[in-house]
Amino acid sequence: MSPLTHLVASWIVAAKTTDNLRDRRLVTLAGVAPDLDGLGLLLDYAKGALTNGNYHYYLKYHHVLAHGLPAALLCSALMAALARHRWQVFWLAMLTFHLHLLCDLVGSRGPDKGDIWPILYFMPLSGHPIWFWKYQWRLDGWQNTVIFVALLAWSFAIAVKKGESFVGVLNRRCDAVFVSVLRKWRDRLWPPAAPAAES
Repeated sequence: MSPLTHLVASWIVAAKTTDNLRDRRLVTLAGVAPDLDGLGLLLDYAKGALTNGNYHYYLKYHHVLAHGLPAALLCSALMAALARHRWQVFWLAMLTFHLHLLCDLVGSRGPDKGDIWPILYFMPLSGHPIWFWKYQWRLDGWQNTVIFVALLAWSFAIAVKKGESFVGVLNRRCDAVFVSVLRKWRDRLWPPAAPAAES
């Protein structure tokens, strides 16, 4: 699934389970962290532009370096070290990290039916076991779109109620503006009931 879907899904878990912004950010970031091994794509473009050669860091390392248990343990330990509630954040980071892996297992196929992204759970330490699902749907498939829209709607509802959203993971000022806009939309769509007049 896309990094934005992982961000929203992880933030929902964090919003429902943590009581402070720092821990929410850390738990959310743990759910996005596996895609750091996809940054090879930027290196491929940069090196290709500079040297006119073809590079394949993305294909070689994405879903390999950071999509397994060693990365999950390292990421969760790092997030816990920075957290207010360390053990809670450790286990929630493990949860959102593994939620990312599950989402990729079911919804990250390429355009061809055989272009399945497996999860090599003990990489980079071992190439076994290899997990894959032969019915994995396309990354740009309708299933991922439906899931993303549903998660986005859920996150908007939480944001209106809590006064903060997944945007706050990156910037609190932008988040305040974003939540303000969401609340204005809510008030236009469902105006608050006028107080009953006293007789």
